[in-house]
Amino acid sequence: MAGASGRSLSRRAAAAFALTLAAPGLARANRPQMVDVVLALAADGSGSIDTDELRLQRQGYADALASPEVLSAIARGSHGAIAVIYTEWGGPHSQHVIVEWEAIRDAPSARAFGEKLVSRPRAARGYNSISAAIDFCVGHIESGPFRGLRRVIDVSGDGPNIGGRPVEAARDETVAKGITINALAIIRPGGQVPARIGQPLPDYYREAVIGGPGAFVEIADETRSFADAVRRKIVTEIA
Repeated sequence: MAGASGRSLSRRAAAAFALTLAAPGLARANRPQMVDVVLALAADGSGSIDTDELRLQRQGYADALASPEVLSAIARGSHGAIAVIYTEWGGPHSQHVIVEWEAIRDAPSARAFGEKLVSRPRAARGYNSISAAIDFCVGHIESGPFRGLRRVIDVSGDGPNIGGRPVEAARDETVAKGITINALAIIRPGGQVPARIGQPLPDYYREAVIGGPGAFVEIADETRSFADAVRRKIVTEIA
């Protein structure tokens, strides 16, 4: 019995010693990865976006992330990397991660992210809860595996907030956490001022949606394609 007890103690001691040796490595593995910008893309997947438009949006983001302009801006950062998650939103209870957090630092990583993005099925349904989309992204930023010198939510949409809590409340709480919200207003050809808000969509986004240091609204319309607007917007966000 004494011999068996001694062997058991020896095994426990060996296991404890092995854990001690492994502890620094485990700590490093669990440590958040530092990047220049943590960027949550919140794209409109609501009922006003048809299948072709959804495909064009996703392709526009995929192309922008792999563009020379964006890759050059990433390379100039202190860490030479950004972290990106792509979400789509619809009604108050329909926000979805399409591509999980990934670090983008070069052309291969950007292309890999884009390939996943364009191949995933549609998920969002319902209409325009921008406030729920913002809250959803905040949760993923705070619980994600990356920490950035800046944290940004990038909202793109073709209409105002409809469902869920007031978007101004979501914006104010987000900005108080040190997260900036930018927006991309999608203006359809011949688009009119939305009756619900009584003002041009870019003005509504400036007043109700964006916030934080340097927050801005980009526009995609007849004069600037969605892909061009997205590329310009992401460069500005990470430059």
